[in-house]
Amino acid sequence: MLAVFCLVETRTAEPLFRLSLFRSTAFAGGNAATLLTAMARGGLQFMLIIWLQGIWLPLRGYDYADTPLWAGIYLLPLTIGFRAAGPVSGHLSDRYGVRPFAAAGCLVMAVSFVGLLLLPTDFGYPAFALLVFLNGVGGGLFSAPNTSIIMSSVPAEARGAASGMRSTFQNAGTVLSMGVFFCLMVAGLSDSLPDVLSTGLTAQGVPANAAHSVAELPPVGVLFAAFLGYNPIEHLLGPGLLGDLPSAHADVVTGRRFFPELISGPFHDGLVVVFALATAMALVSAAATLIRRAKAHS
Repeated sequence: MLAVFCLVETRTAEPLFRLSLFRSTAFAGGNAATLLTAMARGGLQFMLIIWLQGIWLPLRGYDYADTPLWAGIYLLPLTIGFRAAGPVSGHLSDRYGVRPFAAAGCLVMAVSFVGLLLLPTDFGYPAFALLVFLNGVGGGLFSAPNTSIIMSSVPAEARGAASGMRSTFQNAGTVLSMGVFFCLMVAGLSDSLPDVLSTGLTAQGVPANAAHSVAELPPVGVLFAAFLGYNPIEHLLGPGLLGDLPSAHADVVTGRRFFPELISGPFHDGLVVVFALATAMALVSAAATLIRRAKAHS
């Protein structure tokens, strides 16, 4: 369908996408950078929310019902970094050139991704806050200069279409990031989570066949239980199995620490894959922002 769309757009008098604009290497590079950074940052936020809600906050005594609110609060440094760096980057890039600031923003994001990759799952908050703040600063440094690169690379009469195309790439990148990064996370969890979950449940007295059945459930169910504010183990076992366990064991498996400690290792395996890809995307974006147009437009 994408191929058909491109074919139709090249033969339409008033196309939605002016594909001829991609003849400008600067326009193509700027939009490629927009798409890749939107994917990297969108996937980052999605993974961080699961990380906070499924592991970090429960380990600190927060009820699962309260973790969605507190995950947003603990991610505020990301927004603060973006809002602080954005206006400054726009002002300075107008004076000293847009490409160094756009590329620097991508590199700062790449550094933050590497830092998050090296963090343990049960991290200390100051280091985490600094890294997500750094990621926000990178996004703020990148946004305005990259937009300027795209808009200045096309004729004046095409800037309305160019702006719409830039927004499309940015929104598409954010949406694609959820599918791409969540698939990578689930793939990483699928390798190790079933054995870890089965072993942990049987150690607490859950019958082996029941533990095996729970462990064979898709990892996406485990993640979304935590994501929606439910205790995943309590949700997976149900009142029947929990009622058959000794009260001490039932209290352990439904407590705040059992699930986070159980999933932390497999989850970190998935995070390594996710943040490695995000780092690669940020580095490619930095290179794309440095592409110059072959011919300037008046």
